[in-house]
Amino acid sequence: QVHLVESGGGSVQAGGSLRLSCVASENTACMGWFRQAPGKEREGVARIRSDGTTSYADSVKGRFTLSKDNAKNTLYLQMNSLKPEDTAMYYCAGGPFWACLSATPRSRSFNAWGQGTLVTVSS
Repeated sequence: QVHLVESGGGSVQAGGSLRLSCVASENTACMGWFRQAPGKEREGVARIRSDGTTSYADSVKGRFTLSKDNAKNTLYLQMNSLKPEDTAMYYCAGGPFWACLSATPRSRSFNAWGQGTLVTVSS
């Protein structure tokens, strides 16, 4: 199984920025970020395909940017203009190519998960 390790979480004031990183043991056709806040279901944040095509949840469009470095097997999530609503545990995920084809991200389509990194945005 692919091993994923996230880092970069922390506490910031509203309007601030954070950059999350995810190092994978091997490349996967589809990679993405999910988040889960207390009392809420896991939500897909962003996905990126092997060809670099990205997709984002409406709630983060224009604020978050997903990128990857294939040589380093590393995924990045640049988060700007953070809001208190962004507070959650963020998880890196990897899966087959079809995980990036659905209109919305589905957790069950991904078969590799990181341990999570906590992002806290204060008012």
